[in-house]
Amino acid sequence: MASHRKSRPTGSRVAGIRTPALATAALTSVALLSQSANAAPEADDKPSLEEVEKKVGDLYRQAGSATEKYNAAKEKTAKQRKRVDTLLDDVAQRTQKLNEAREELGSFAAAQYRTGASAPDTATFLLADTPQDYFDQTQLMDRMTGRQKVAVDDYVTQQAETMEMRQEAAESLETLTESQGDLKTAKATVQRKLADARELLSKLTAEEKARLAAIEKEKQEEAARKAAELARQQAEQQAQAEQQQAQAEAAQQQERGSSSPSGSSASSSAPADSSYATKAEKALAFARAQIGKPYVWGAVGPGSYDCSGLTQAAWKAAGVTLPRTTYDQVNAGTTVPISQALPGDLVFFYDDVTHVGIYIGNGMMIHAPKPGTYVREESVYYDGESSIHSVVRPA
Repeated sequence: MASHRKSRPTGSRVAGIRTPALATAALTSVALLSQSANAAPEADDKPSLEEVEKKVGDLYRQAGSATEKYNAAKEKTAKQRKRVDTLLDDVAQRTQKLNEAREELGSFAAAQYRTGASAPDTATFLLADTPQDYFDQTQLMDRMTGRQKVAVDDYVTQQAETMEMRQEAAESLETLTESQGDLKTAKATVQRKLADARELLSKLTAEEKARLAAIEKEKQEEAARKAAELARQQAEQQAQAEQQQAQAEAAQQQERGSSSPSGSSASSSAPADSSYATKAEKALAFARAQIGKPYVWGAVGPGSYDCSGLTQAAWKAAGVTLPRTTYDQVNAGTTVPISQALPGDLVFFYDDVTHVGIYIGNGMMIHAPKPGTYVREESVYYDGESSIHSVVRPA
């Protein structure tokens, strides 16, 4: 009997099954393309050395910003803690006075009881939570002597003041808790930024670290060149100012025929400059003595410093009190152009004012740069001219 099954077309088998070589080649091509597609992003994901340098620099600056916030929170916490301690001491003293006033009233009540003059109203008063409401009743006030009324008034006053101080202490404790929270947050931020920077640097190869050091050296050389340029500019300005002053004095002498007026004029302007120079010399002597000590965020000496801790300590040695943070120090004096900076002036950096150094002249400063470094002399252009925010004369 003939079969009724239809024969399968042979064309499709030739294209789909009977050509294993073609299928294998196609699969191999897909696999290779897939591998190359996956490999390309991995190569592209690795940042360039310049990108690493910028990222690390940004992280250190962000850590510096967080450090100043930490310093501010720490200062606020210390002040608030002192305020709370004072309030609690005051509350304790007022509570003692309140107890003494209550005892005096109790003695009056006992005396009334012994003499038979005690009334239920008196006992009710002594047991009342708010005696002032009861004192307003004239029937009780009429039964009190002048001395008793004074005692009652004193009790009411002490009670009201004690309650007020307790409320103020509770609010201050709440503020202290908030300040401690800010302190904890700022500290965690600093630690996280520094850890991120260290992780980035740890991934560099020896060759990349060498290239990074070379880039840093180039930046230092450029910064030194800019410092020398500033030093020349300041020297020219100084020479020009001295020449103009000499010409003015000569003109005065010629006009008046005497040197005494010009002498008084010179002496009137000298004390301010002389006074500042004397203080600045003391501040700089202190700062120089700290060179080589490590940067530690939040530190104010004597073994280590952060940037604002160093400038604060230096000027304290000269008898000038500066605020703790860069945010406040930048407002603690007179702003001058960088071209007119004098030794002792404070040089602030970045738009958010998160770094500061103390100018020593010739375009150089002493500062505590960042974690992992030490207090050192360096060009004010160490991070580029655009990084300089302002110059402030603090005294």
